[in-house]
Amino acid sequence: MLTQEAAEAIGLQALAWLVANEDLLPVFMDASGASADDLRTQATDPGFLGAVLDFVMMDDAWVIAFCDTLRMPYERVMQARQSLPGGEQVNWT
Repeated sequence: MLTQEAAEAIGLQALAWLVANEDLLPVFMDASGASADDLRTQATDPGFLGAVLDFVMMDDAWVIAFCDTLRMPYERVMQARQSLPGGEQVNWT
């Protein structure tokens, strides 16, 4: 498991990757209801960064593209998400 600080750094990298993606950014903004101001003001909020990672993980192609851009292992996105608020794995048994 990653530290929260490392997970936040990956979340911030994912946000920067989304902002640079002209096709995907509007999809994220529509799905999340986030405004351009929200992207700036909530960039340091661990909960918001978790939501960014949740969005990226909605499509394997997005995970692959993001991770390939940053040359990071694909599983790192899930590891980062698990280290941010709301990302804990729930054991129902």
